[in-house]
Amino acid sequence: MGPSKTKGRRFPLLPLRGLLVYPSMVLHLDVGRDKSVKALEKAMVEDNLILLCSQSEVNIEEPTQEDIFRIGTVAKVRQMLKLPNGTIRVLVEGLERAEIIQYTDNEEYYEVHARELPEDDTMHPETDALMRTVLNQFENYINLSKKVTPETLAAVSDIEEPGRLADVITSHLSLKIKDKQEILETVDIRKRLEKLLDILNNEREVLELERKINQRVKKQMEKTQKEYYLREQMKAIQKELGEKEGRTGEVEELRSQMEGLILPDKVREKIEKEIDRLEKTPASSAEGGVIRNYLDWLLSLPWSNATDDDLDIAKAEEILDADHYGLEKPKERVLEYLAVRKLVKTMKGPILCLVGPPGVGKTSLVRSIAKALGREFVRISLGGVRDEAEIRGHRRTYVGAMPGRIIQGMKTAGTANPVFLLDEIDKMASDFRGDPSAALLEVLDPEQNNTFSDHFVELPFDLSNVMFVTTANAIHNIPRPLLDRMELLNIPGYTELEKLQIAGRYLLPKQKREHGLTDEQITVEEDTLLKVIREYTRESGVRNLEQQMASLCRKAAKSVVSGITERIVITPDNLKDFLGIPRFRYGIAELEDQVGTVTGLAWTEVGGETLTIEVTVVPGTGKLILTGKLGDVMKESAQAAFSYTRSKAGELGIKPDFYEKNDIHIHIPEGAIPKDGPSAGITIATALVSALTNRHVSKSVAMTGEITLRGRVLPIGGLKEKSLAAHRAGYKKILLPKDNERDLRDIPDSIKEEVEFVPVAHMDQVLQHALVEQTGLQ
Repeated sequence: MGPSKTKGRRFPLLPLRGLLVYPSMVLHLDVGRDKSVKALEKAMVEDNLILLCSQSEVNIEEPTQEDIFRIGTVAKVRQMLKLPNGTIRVLVEGLERAEIIQYTDNEEYYEVHARELPEDDTMHPETDALMRTVLNQFENYINLSKKVTPETLAAVSDIEEPGRLADVITSHLSLKIKDKQEILETVDIRKRLEKLLDILNNEREVLELERKINQRVKKQMEKTQKEYYLREQMKAIQKELGEKEGRTGEVEELRSQMEGLILPDKVREKIEKEIDRLEKTPASSAEGGVIRNYLDWLLSLPWSNATDDDLDIAKAEEILDADHYGLEKPKERVLEYLAVRKLVKTMKGPILCLVGPPGVGKTSLVRSIAKALGREFVRISLGGVRDEAEIRGHRRTYVGAMPGRIIQGMKTAGTANPVFLLDEIDKMASDFRGDPSAALLEVLDPEQNNTFSDHFVELPFDLSNVMFVTTANAIHNIPRPLLDRMELLNIPGYTELEKLQIAGRYLLPKQKREHGLTDEQITVEEDTLLKVIREYTRESGVRNLEQQMASLCRKAAKSVVSGITERIVITPDNLKDFLGIPRFRYGIAELEDQVGTVTGLAWTEVGGETLTIEVTVVPGTGKLILTGKLGDVMKESAQAAFSYTRSKAGELGIKPDFYEKNDIHIHIPEGAIPKDGPSAGITIATALVSALTNRHVSKSVAMTGEITLRGRVLPIGGLKEKSLAAHRAGYKKILLPKDNERDLRDIPDSIKEEVEFVPVAHMDQVLQHALVEQTGLQ
């Protein structure tokens, strides 16, 4: 076969994809790649010999040396036929194993130096035993596998050469190219037979497992089929007995349900269409469940089921007064609505927004409104809602789709005209899932909400008869377009007298009932209630006050149950035994007049607050230091107050160069609460002037107002809440901007009797009222 077998000889190389040829194998190959065709042509020109090596990866079109295995088979090309599609079909016969020594530089086709690897065919007893074992295992493999015919075993049994036996058996196994290549590369015959034995053992185990799995699956299939036949028989029996079952019964039930409802034409048409779809949908289809869920929602919504309003104004007023003390404006607005409804039969539901600090009874008032009107009440909380789908619902194409909270609320109410409370509307947020406040624009617009569109329902739903009431702690957190659609009703905090009435009439009796106490077992004097209000709570609402009432009742209940006493009388003197040491000091917040310390008034989301502003002047280089967790607006107020003081230094008796030789530190010591807003301007200016002139500020004065650079006092908001805070803290004089004089009519008379309100237009007037005796200049 040519030159020396150790040095090797030159062969054209044909890389095979997904195929491997052993010596003594005869088979057809289809060759299409240019290089491979040229290699064949070269072989045909010379001695018809070609080297066949397999690629490690099937999908490589242009393999490199690294992609082709080093050991292959030298084959003789017996026949060559060109096919119409351009490929060449060749018949090859494997002759001998060969190893590639090196590749030549031929670019037209793959050409290599390779040396043949001869086999040692001498027989040993061990080899003979291996051959028999391999044949037995192959027979077992054929019995388990349906891919190899029994005739193959007969053909293989006649082979006497051990190496050829291993090659032929391997060629009949369904193995990966990598495994077949391993057999090809094993030149030692005994080792080759041992490897083949391992492979046959593994294959036999896999086939046995497959057979077990198939039998299990077959049993399961038979069981499922049996259940199916039994179920069908069950249906037939039920049909004979006249029982409704399955999809037909379901459809008939839905149709009868629809007939019993008063529905708009479009809704009825849509329901009929969906019922027809459901009827045609196979029982096993998942789509059937989606349609059924949709129909259940459509049939459960109150399209035209409305309650009649109770238009008795006197009765409504009685209900509102029985449940809540004070709150005249919201109560008046409800009675006005009733009066108009009495005159006009068809009227769009109003959209009210109750704004006020926590604990003033906004939510419970809305419940009372529903009771007074004789309507259903439904409440949803919008606090923390940040997904638009919460309001408008999801498209039906999504798994687990549901309508939005508005439609869910209408289903809960069961009527088309409930009182619908949207609680905490100022606590909504927005993120990548959309802006829920924008989705509410349609809901809360009387001109649009008669055709509210929910993504899930897909039919316009009339919300115009619903009385929407929203609640909020602060207006500035509500988006402006949403605010424009609502009628604002401010609910300020309660005065001391109002709290006293609320505690005596509502809170204490309620807590007595909840704690199982009678009037004979516990008595709380009026002075005691006043002491609780003044020294144990400091809030705009009455939530904390109610907690204190509950605490009193708990302590009393324990004493009664323990048998310590049968009757408890709580007086101002023994109050601390029940509630502990007073938390707040009642009376003037500052016990004496001080220099550089002024009380301002601020408005927060939880009502009015008093704000102590301190100024100290120390030698330095003219720095203005601001501390106390101040917002940008308050920092600007401080800058304006400082500039005003500098411009008026001469008139006020302050050295003109004070800002060059001193550092001025402005501090608001109110813990970690962020403070912002423009109403502290005159307070900071007064504190600055007091510190720089060493004049004392009256301990009984509190103030609020913004300042201009020329000393004018500008108006502020939230005067009522601020006045209540000053009154709670025990201040006797409040300085307010002249432009806010008109707001004094909202201040309760009980406060006006105890607090003097002084309108001021300029800082000169502020200083005149705030500063007391002069003890010398700085």
